[in-house]
Amino acid sequence: MPSHAMAYQSKSSRRLPWVASTVIVVLLGILLGRADRSSGPLHSIAGELWSSPVLDIGVLVFREGLECILVLAAITASMTGTQESHRRPVAAGAFVGFLATLITWCLAVRILDDISSRVSALNLQAATGLLAIVVLLVVMNWFFHKMYWTGWISLHNRRKRELLERTGLSAGERRVIVGLALLGFSSFYREGVEVVLFLQSYRLRLGSQTVFYGVLLGLFFTSIVAVLTFVAHKKLPYRKMLIFTGILLGLVLVVMVGEQGQEMQLAHWLPTTRIAWLESAIPAWMSLWLSVFPTVETLTAQALAVVLVLGSYFIAQRPDARPAKQ
Repeated sequence: MPSHAMAYQSKSSRRLPWVASTVIVVLLGILLGRADRSSGPLHSIAGELWSSPVLDIGVLVFREGLECILVLAAITASMTGTQESHRRPVAAGAFVGFLATLITWCLAVRILDDISSRVSALNLQAATGLLAIVVLLVVMNWFFHKMYWTGWISLHNRRKRELLERTGLSAGERRVIVGLALLGFSSFYREGVEVVLFLQSYRLRLGSQTVFYGVLLGLFFTSIVAVLTFVAHKKLPYRKMLIFTGILLGLVLVVMVGEQGQEMQLAHWLPTTRIAWLESAIPAWMSLWLSVFPTVETLTAQALAVVLVLGSYFIAQRPDARPAKQ
């Protein structure tokens, strides 16, 4: 974070990330814990937290949370001194975005549960799995993210500057507050929608308890970054963190594509062409943790996913691929 953003904050604004993190964890616990009572009381938490799906969910939630923090940090970086009070509507808008994310989750659950009563479970899981992969491919598209940082964040900063220029006009003060709140809302809700869409496939296959543990794990690490950014004013290696989480998400993508390919084969959306010599060569742990199966369709899909992600990364690194400055 730039040095001009290291100014003193009031006690109330310092406590805000802690309060927000606590509220998020409690509300998600109530929402997801009550959504699947058939799973019984929370038990064997340590074992659950280290399961493959929980780690996959945790990585994605942390990645989206990291991006949200970066956008909010860019918006509030210059709000120091007399403009420090403008952080409050941004924080309020982000909190409303969180509530809107919960509502979107409830709507998605209700819609899918209604659809599940009309179509077969395999077809529904195959469809939601495809949606989750599309979301993950968007998250993993490095060229898209380069455009995102120069476009989305610059748009937010430009809108912020326009709003703050009006603070001298008393009649426009309400418009300024609403505008800043909308900036906070859009910064959070955009990431929240992606997470909600991604998680539906896991909820249908594994239940809400697994989703809860994964979200809790991701929010735990996100809260640490939020506290270090907004409270301790630490300059974190965000680029390295994005690359590291990107590598982890690449592994998640390989797993999801393998699982999705197998589900589409079970639902007869894809043919199943087995590779006999690989059936004995692929160890059981690879099938369990990486969803590597000895079929032409699943292995081809996983290879294609890796090529798409790596291709977007190398394209984004090319000098001529840099988007023009806003």
